[in-house]
Amino acid sequence: MSSKLLMIEDDSRLAAMVGEYLSQSGFVFAHAVDGLGGLAQLQAHPADLVILDLMLPDIDGLDVCRRIRSLPGDLASTPILMLTAKGDPMDRIIGLELGADDYLPKPFEPRELLARIRAVLRRRVDGPSASAKLMRFGSLEIDRDARKVTVDGADCELTSYQFDLLVALAERAGRVLTRDQIMEAVRGRELEAFDRSIDVHMGRIRAVIEVDAKAPKRILTVRGVGYVFARQQD
Repeated sequence: MSSKLLMIEDDSRLAAMVGEYLSQSGFVFAHAVDGLGGLAQLQAHPADLVILDLMLPDIDGLDVCRRIRSLPGDLASTPILMLTAKGDPMDRIIGLELGADDYLPKPFEPRELLARIRAVLRRRVDGPSASAKLMRFGSLEIDRDARKVTVDGADCELTSYQFDLLVALAERAGRVLTRDQIMEAVRGRELEAFDRSIDVHMGRIRAVIEVDAKAPKRILTVRGVGYVFARQQD
């Protein structure tokens, strides 16, 4: 069954070009010209992924991202690929903090957009290879099958990419991983040298699974190297 994509973009000419390219690649494509229209369309006709431009005529893309993540049920976990202004890392960081799964600076090559879409959808469907369906670390539980994380029985809201990052670390508990090793474990892309998106995602994960994100006990930073998931917790 073909995956459904919703592009929220006020540049109709760009959207038409992207839509034609992605349709030829086997996707079902829909387009909304503004943020509020896109939100309404997503709720009426759920998509497998949203391509979201930051610059929209009514509300900005960051607000749309925030609103999607507050929608009821499975809609809140809809993967979001954000289109950002080239050379503006702050937009990328804020977008990732709000729950975007990936970003692509404008202008972009359609082939790169297609590769990013496929990577995000692959992570959502497959996830990293599993050795244990349910992992428990004190009050923290990671359910591989349900793709669900709880702390003391309360659900933790993570994006699909953040869930995979957490699983990649938990599977290798006690082992220090570099950022490159973490990205490789989740089939991620290589990021530019200055891009600290892994750190942004780790901050978000800590915010929802740690008792005190400023003094983490589960995901520890190893300065100059990367991160380690602690074996002993709580």
